[in-house]
Amino acid sequence: MTKTPLPETASQTAGPYVHIGLASEAAGLERSLSALGACIAGPDVPGERMVIEGQILDGAGVPVTDAMVELWQGDATGKLAGSEGCASGFHGWGRTAADFETGRWRFETIKPGPIGNQAPHLALWIVARGINIGLHTRAYFDDAAEANAVDPVLLSLPEDRRASLLAQKSGDRGYRFDVHLQGNFETVFFDL
Repeated sequence: MTKTPLPETASQTAGPYVHIGLASEAAGLERSLSALGACIAGPDVPGERMVIEGQILDGAGVPVTDAMVELWQGDATGKLAGSEGCASGFHGWGRTAADFETGRWRFETIKPGPIGNQAPHLALWIVARGINIGLHTRAYFDDAAEANAVDPVLLSLPEDRRASLLAQKSGDRGYRFDVHLQGNFETVFFDL
């Protein structure tokens, strides 16, 4: 008996039902699990209030409108949620869905402090239809050049790729961080 090799099948991806399970408010469902991650830093948490927003863009620069973004960060002193000395009311985690028409995403939070010898940064995780494994990246701040210059993660990257991890100051308290999935401006992603 001869064995006939089976053909490859499509890879398992995060979509198209990612919003129903993980960002139900965006899917139009009344009971929202996404609300669990909406508050990163309560109103009494000390720190510089900031907004970070951006788009997830494909290799052609077209917004990916079905993405979901999760954010983790330290508090203003770099303490992680749940660790000793972390600010009360600081959750350190958020989840949002990209707008279904524009692909824009946004978090309101506080600016994080340095964690150990690492420059202040945000950790992001991105999923969307067609992404087989969630993508991990970081957003550093372009106005923290001194801290960025000694960050061990940034220094481990080729110099010409570091700029893909810099959130650009935008307005009084905002930053813009677009994530490019492919192409000439591809964001650095980490294999965790």
